[in-house]
Formats: sequence, C-alpha cells, structure tokens
Amino acid sequence: MNNLKLLFIPVLLMLYGCKDEKSVDYSVLHTGALINLMSGNLEATASLDSIQDLPYLYALGALENLKGEIQIFNGKSYVSKAFDKDSVLLERDFNHKAALLVYAQVEEWTNSIMLEQFSDLKSIEQQIEKQASLHGIDTNQPFPFLIRGEVDQVNWHVINWKDGDKEHNHKKHQESGAYGIIENQEIEIIGFYSTKHKAVFTHHTTFLHMHFKEVNDHMIAGHVDDLKASKATLYIPKIR
Repeated sequence: MNNLKLLFIPVLLMLYGCKDEKSVDYSVLHTGALINLMSGNLEATASLDSIQDLPYLYALGALENLKGEIQIFNGKSYVSKAFDKDSVLLERDFNHKAALLVYAQVEEWTNSIMLEQFSDLKSIEQQIEKQASLHGIDTNQPFPFLIRGEVDQVNWHVINWKDGDKEHNHKKHQESGAYGIIENQEIEIIGFYSTKHKAVFTHHTTFLHMHFKEVNDHMIAGHVDDLKASKATLYIPKIR
C-alpha cells in the first residue's frame, strides 16, 4: 500500500502542474487567397466588424474589389485607401469588407529582438525564421510578428484596382493606386510568416506578408513591397 501511495503522488503533481500551465494560442486564420485575387475574384470573404471585438487582434489584408489595404494593430483599425498616386486616406473604423484577410490574436509578445542590418526581404525572412526557432515557435506553422523602428527605406503601395480590369499581375497591383518610398521614418509592421501558404496569403517568392503604418503622424499605412533597415526590432508571440 505504501508503494502505491508513493506512485500516486508524482502522478498527482504532474496533473496539478498541467492544470496550471497556460497554453499560448496565436493561431493564424485567413479568408480569401491571393491566387483568387490574381484570377479576378475580388469579392468579399469577410466583414471586419465580425472580428472587431476579438481581443489582442492583429490583421492585414485587402478590401473587397481591391479598393484599399487593411491594417489592424492590437484591435485598432487603419484602413488605407488611395485616391491618386500620392494621396492616401486612413479610415479608423471596422465598417469594411475584405477580399483577403489574415489575422491572429496575440496577448503577449517577446521583448524586443534586435535584428541585424538587412537590405531585402530574403534577409529579413531568414532572420525571422531563426529568431522564431530560438524562441520556441514552430516555424512549420504560420505565425504573426511585429517589426518596429526607424527604417532606412520602405517601398510601399495602397491598391486601388480599376473596375473591370481583368488582367492581374503583381506590378499592376503595386501601381494601381498610391505607392512610393519612405525613408528614415519610424514605422510599425504587422506581418505573417508561413512556409505553407504561398499564393494563399504570402506571395510566391517569399514566406512573408507585411503591412505597415507610420508611427508619428499615421498619415500612411499600406502594403510593404521592400524593406531596408539597420536599427529595427522584432517581436514574436511569447511562449510561456
């Protein structure tokens, strides 16, 4: 009987420990797909107000009919629309529909991780994968990340697709609305990494999809086409 009691004690301790351990869920969800947009299907797949009340919400995407870009940082909406090559309007509400939407809920991020200087998307992709692995993230599954800091250069666009245009390609998407280059400005980026979602929510040449907003004046937010920085910091979901 004494031996049985001794066996029960470790089992009870293990069960108690499992009960107190908090699970971390940063699951990446999406509606729509880039391949559908490229095929001309620009219809809405989700309403932003359907996710408005989710806590710790981070998201990016494209509006229905490709009439703008979606950025959500910790539950705050920054929807950008282009009216010409140089004019961007930010709308701060959730009264919009998305043709593509990628989102996750992240209650807690890691402390800042200083990134090495990078001059292209491939370099930053490699650093994100490395740091995620070091911090316990399963890089075989999609995950969100943030980048903050003063960047040397960000190439950006806000799509404004011409009604009735059936010929889709990446260059036309970049140049259909407002686009440009921002230099030496502090920005915040919401991004998603995945090795399994090319042409779904990452482009065919990269495992990343990133959108940004300016930090100081919030005048511009949109899609990141290219990025160079020497002082940027990375944040990934914290694994407890």
